[in-house]
Amino acid sequence: MELTHFNEQGRARMVDVSDKEITSRTATARTTVTMNPDTLSRIKAGTIGKGDVLAVAQVAGIMAAKKTSDWIPMCHPLPLTGINLVFGDNGEGELYIEGTVKTTGKTGVEMEALTAVSAAALTVYDMCKALQKDMVIGPTHLVSKTGGKNGDYAHQPNG
Repeated sequence: MELTHFNEQGRARMVDVSDKEITSRTATARTTVTMNPDTLSRIKAGTIGKGDVLAVAQVAGIMAAKKTSDWIPMCHPLPLTGINLVFGDNGEGELYIEGTVKTTGKTGVEMEALTAVSAAALTVYDMCKALQKDMVIGPTHLVSKTGGKNGDYAHQPNG
């Protein structure tokens, strides 16, 4: 597979997508924040001193998805048509964050989905760090994507 982010001199470039077809594209990413069960209980109960952790993380993830091209140098700025983050947990200190991003365009939204869940996880950490500094973020991965010339993708655990 050819690396497309390098020019003929081996220097970084933004890929030219002028000739690509406009298609409907989606991407879903997921990350985990592992913490003490008590910290997670307090997040769910809304008793963290800085406020509603999941509400703030939701907004942070949405804002980050919209600004991905400002963070990741070779990403194209995209007109996003939908961003959604959902939270879940295993009841034992693992908070799951899953984000889905949509657009109709010439390039995919994988980086926007990964950025959204990463920013949401960092926000959880920031809002809870006074309570617990040893929280662990990750793994973070692409769950699925649709659209584009390379077609659909679905993450296969252990493969």
